[in-house]
Amino acid sequence: MNTIHINLNQQHLQLLNAQQHVLFESTISTGANGAGQCHGSGCTPCGWHVIKARIGEGCAINSVFVGRRFTGEIYSPELAAQHPQRDWILTRILWLGGLEPHYNRYGEVDTLRRFIYLHGTPDTEPMGVAQSHGCVRMRNHDIVQLSALVSVGTRVLIQA
Repeated sequence: MNTIHINLNQQHLQLLNAQQHVLFESTISTGANGAGQCHGSGCTPCGWHVIKARIGEGCAINSVFVGRRFTGEIYSPELAAQHPQRDWILTRILWLGGLEPHYNRYGEVDTLRRFIYLHGTPDTEPMGVAQSHGCVRMRNHDIVQLSALVSVGTRVLIQA
């Protein structure tokens, strides 16, 4: 079974097969507040997770999502100027759920209830720099490619 490995220190993601061969890799952007589990922290949670939902299959590159729903909008600089405070979630969403009770699952540390995703972001946003609100941001073409290679149930290991 394929596994996603995310290294917060290196801001790097790899998709590995069962033999640990790299099938896909990408530079990413994770939580500006670093690694952490708590609700409201703005941190990226560590440990073992699983993809609980794949959202956006078939949507165009730069499709805008709010509350995991396609808004009908396509991201553009003009749209960004109209909504300067919006945290752009674009193209695809891979919604994570924690697998480790009381570390990243249940209560105030529950990754799923924290709405932590792997998702696309505007191409103007830098990669390789931690500056998200806790999610794992990716280039739109990278999240499309990764989404096509994984399924619900794919395990994700996030390490600092």
